[in-house]
Amino acid sequence: MPRWRTERGVGLPDAQVNEHHLLASGLPEDGRLRLLSFNIQVGNSTERFRHYLTRSWQHVLPHVGRANNLQKIGALLGDFDLVALQEVDGGSLRSGYVNQVEYLAQLGAFPYWYQQLNRNLGKLAQHSNGVLSRLRPASLEDHPLPGPAGRGAILARFGEGPDALVVVMMHLALGAKVRTRQLAYIRELIGGYRHQVLMGDMNTHANDLLLSSPLRDLGLLAPQIEATFPSWRPKRCLDHILLSPTLTLERVQVLAQPISDHLPVAVEIRLPDSLRADAFPVLSPPPRRPLA
Repeated sequence: MPRWRTERGVGLPDAQVNEHHLLASGLPEDGRLRLLSFNIQVGNSTERFRHYLTRSWQHVLPHVGRANNLQKIGALLGDFDLVALQEVDGGSLRSGYVNQVEYLAQLGAFPYWYQQLNRNLGKLAQHSNGVLSRLRPASLEDHPLPGPAGRGAILARFGEGPDALVVVMMHLALGAKVRTRQLAYIRELIGGYRHQVLMGDMNTHANDLLLSSPLRDLGLLAPQIEATFPSWRPKRCLDHILLSPTLTLERVQVLAQPISDHLPVAVEIRLPDSLRADAFPVLSPPPRRPLA
């Protein structure tokens, strides 16, 4: 089973980390959880469809604009507890050998981070998903998804047993048939849990996910209806944070931050009492600004 990484390397930190009142499950004592999902396109900016061609070299070689974009992304992260990143580079030529998951964890002051390497092209590219967290889960699982190599999901569990909260962060395939296989796999992963969050770039619309995919029997909610792609003129809603009906939605927002070719999605949820019954205060929570 994968372990969280910190600035100290593989494993959990010895020192105290960001201040929180946590439950024994690792969840916030106030019962509110703030989530963000963002496909960052390895720090590349795209402002027109033609840029996929004219800026294609940026997917292979380093450039100054990437560092500026990562700084902008890092500035978005401070108010969130758990962040799912897609299309992140794990440290190769194009990123200047910077592990972008670790770097964004440092910018956002996240004590825990994990990089899932899905497509290893050696020095040319380390195509990855990433998780940044202020909360320590009971377990973390790395799952390559069915279909052609290169797609993956990360499962974080908070608490124990069927009443635990399970959060799956993913980047799904473009093709409908492969995507259905991937969703069937994820459905098997989460079927034994009452409280579920699915987040990431799912490359399809909410109606497909909720009504005609292997997830259709779960009763999931898709609170975000604004388009996320392309970021400069959004027309398609491809990025989602799906919630089980046991979780209460407080706020949802598509952030108007056209840094990548996708826009980031943010939600704040309130956890059910069953997830807040094991109070175990550790430290005091950091101040957080409300979502607009």
